[in-house]
Formats: sequence, C-alpha cells, structure tokens
Amino acid sequence: MENSANTHPIGDLMDTTMQKIREMVDVNTIVGDPIVTGEGITLIPISKVTFGFTSGGTDFHGKNQPAGANNSFGGGAGAGVNIVPVAFLVVKGDSVRVLNIAPPATTTVDRIIETAPDVIDRVSDFIKDRKAEKNENA
Repeated sequence: MENSANTHPIGDLMDTTMQKIREMVDVNTIVGDPIVTGEGITLIPISKVTFGFTSGGTDFHGKNQPAGANNSFGGGAGAGVNIVPVAFLVVKGDSVRVLNIAPPATTTVDRIIETAPDVIDRVSDFIKDRKAEKNENA
C-alpha cells in the first residue's frame, strides 16, 4: 500500500492484515455449502469461527536523523483464526433439526437453547394430537 503524507505506516499495516483475514473468513466459512443426500435430506454444516488480531510499530531515528523528522518505521502484525465445526442443520421436507457435533452443553443457558427445538416440536405434536382427538369426538 502506498503511504501518503497524512497517513502512518501502522494504518497500512493494519489494513493489509484485516484484508487478509477477510479473505480467509467469510460467511461460507461459518455456514457451509449444503450437502444433498439421495433420501431428500439436506445437511448444512455450521462452524464456529474465532480470530485474534494484533499489530504494533514504532518510529525511530538513526544516528544522523533528528527526532521528529521523517524517521524510519518498524512494525509487525499478526492474526490467528480458529475454525471448529459445531453442528449440522438437517433439512427433511418441512422439518429442520440441529445435529450438534460439539461437546455437550455445560451451562444451563446452553442446555435450554439446545433443547428448545425439541420442546417446540413436542408441544406442536401434542397440539396436533389434541385437535385430531377433538375432531374425532365431534
């Protein structure tokens, strides 16, 4: 990147590093391409992505450069990305289920979130059964 008179090299360094992270991690990294099976089931892989980023630098002057002049710059940047598959969305007809492949939930909130779809399905089935019973008895 070209450095203009009003920008500092650390900004260029950070921009370059962030651009490289954007190239590595996009929405397709988190929600993968659907996999269609022969039985009419579609599997959509879901991953958890975490990343860290750091950069730093300093201006310094040499023996023959006065402080505050157009001094030399030294800097560096780094990033780390961690991609972990956590689940599959299983789509079959009008039904969508989450198949977790991550370790079991460890907190109460995680357990509630994990079991919510099953509870909703059971309540829906119960209501349908009750309506069917009422229609039969009417």
